[in-house]
Amino acid sequence: MPGVALGFVETRGNTGAINALDAMLKTANVEFVKRVEIGGAYVTVLVRGEVGAVRSSVEAGAEAAGKVGELVSVNIIPAAHEEVFQLIGIEREAK
Repeated sequence: MPGVALGFVETRGNTGAINALDAMLKTANVEFVKRVEIGGAYVTVLVRGEVGAVRSSVEAGAEAAGKVGELVSVNIIPAAHEEVFQLIGIEREAK
């Protein structure tokens, strides 16, 4: 999968993260890869896929999270380097 994009939606609170992930998966052909809690109620959900799909899914996820909770941050890495995948502990491609 060349040019695998990563999409991140960070919320404060689990409800926003769950709603964001639900919207992300329903909006585009992306794959859920990880959920990260760093403390202080901050939760980040990550998806991967083609750039356009990730972009539209993150936009939908951000909107959904903002309706039910506190949206903290969103980010898209269009063609993530292999070392980024290693850093966050996921495979570049689905198995």
